[in-house]
Amino acid sequence: MYLDYYGLTEPPFDLTPNPRFLFFSPKHKEAFNHLLYGIRERKGFVQLTGEVGAGKTTICRAMMEQLGDRYATALILNPVLSPDQLMKAIAMEFGLDVKNMDRLDTVASINQFLLQQVDLQRDAVLIIDEAQDLTNELLEQVRLLSNLETDDRKLLQIVLMGQPELRDRLNAYELRQLRQRIMVRYHLRPLNRTEVSQYVQHRLHISGARGAPYFTAGAFWRLYRYSGGIPRLVNAVCDKCLLAGFVQQHDRIDYRKVGVAIRELEGNIDV
Repeated sequence: MYLDYYGLTEPPFDLTPNPRFLFFSPKHKEAFNHLLYGIRERKGFVQLTGEVGAGKTTICRAMMEQLGDRYATALILNPVLSPDQLMKAIAMEFGLDVKNMDRLDTVASINQFLLQQVDLQRDAVLIIDEAQDLTNELLEQVRLLSNLETDDRKLLQIVLMGQPELRDRLNAYELRQLRQRIMVRYHLRPLNRTEVSQYVQHRLHISGARGAPYFTAGAFWRLYRYSGGIPRLVNAVCDKCLLAGFVQQHDRIDYRKVGVAIRELEGNIDV
């Protein structure tokens, strides 16, 4: 609605995890590099945690693009499944037809596929998002998948991404075998106040902004105070701000407009 008014080519604060908009703050760059290192060096398990909306999925999609054709990837976005369903979902993400197979045959099909990738000089990567929702039984199934190997290499690299609760889950005694296999870990922290300002400007630039809209220092201060540096919350508030600016025909987004946007998001609660 407001794109033409501001001269933008696309929505700058869309909530979808588009890797084109990834803002490489030092911490996001470090998280990205941890993922690439763990996968390229075949460390087996990699763990990435962070608060809801911190940017984990966006980093993951950017990482998948970086891997290129040398890697076969499977991305599980909703792991709340039965063990059989999880194995089938993984197989299907790798492009395998396992519709009428039981779990044993499905795992055998995955193993055969992984061996084929070795022959093709390709690596395979399984990425599980929202991994904090995996039951202990499902986590054990994932661990067993990591046992698929040849004499000199693991056949599958596994990335577990989730909220901070994932760290607590993996500290449980009964999951010690899995925890001991995680060789690379990174916890993605929120943006600081300066990074929030840089993040907003980055997304506006990618969307074609040329000086408008303009966020004041007060606007950035209030934006950071409300969002706590969580990119998803920053996006939600900024989108409301741009809509308000369009309605009022103002290019300048100030402290007051951010407050109005926050109250709308919170259902008119005094913030």
